[in-house]
Amino acid sequence: MAKKSKKQQSGGTPATVALTAAGTPFTVHQYEHDPAHPSYGEEAAEAMGVSPDRVFKTLVAEVDGALTVAVVPVAGSLDLKALAAAVGGKKATMADPAAAERTTGYVRGGISPLGQRKKLSTVLDDSASAHDTICVSAGRRGLEVELAPADLAKLTDAVLAPVGRA
Repeated sequence: MAKKSKKQQSGGTPATVALTAAGTPFTVHQYEHDPAHPSYGEEAAEAMGVSPDRVFKTLVAEVDGALTVAVVPVAGSLDLKALAAAVGGKKATMADPAAAERTTGYVRGGISPLGQRKKLSTVLDDSASAHDTICVSAGRRGLEVELAPADLAKLTDAVLAPVGRA
């Protein structure tokens, strides 16, 4: 993975700007987004030719009233009970999409765990550690960043926990 220079990132998304500022190695993958595709994550995996277990979606949930980010493989779904347990909460529900967009600064289908407007508690599914690199949204539909799971966890202060289910 090549580290992107600041010149290459001018006009980048908050996610790529955050990665560059942190000096974290990453690769950007861009593809033509199809608005008719039923799944943003599966579309990304197909377009990039990457296994769906290496492409992770960013979901915003509400745990005991607090917005919380879950990063899980696109091949599965989020286990809300496991997410609540991972952050010491009792009950989790999916967040209102408008609240997720307003709080993160990103649009649905392009929410990145990186460079969010407001830093939220983040849980990364522990399956990520089985891969050298994973892909997550770079902050807009049709744009992904590939990076080491440990780097993602470090930059987001993420807890690793089994929150995804097949």
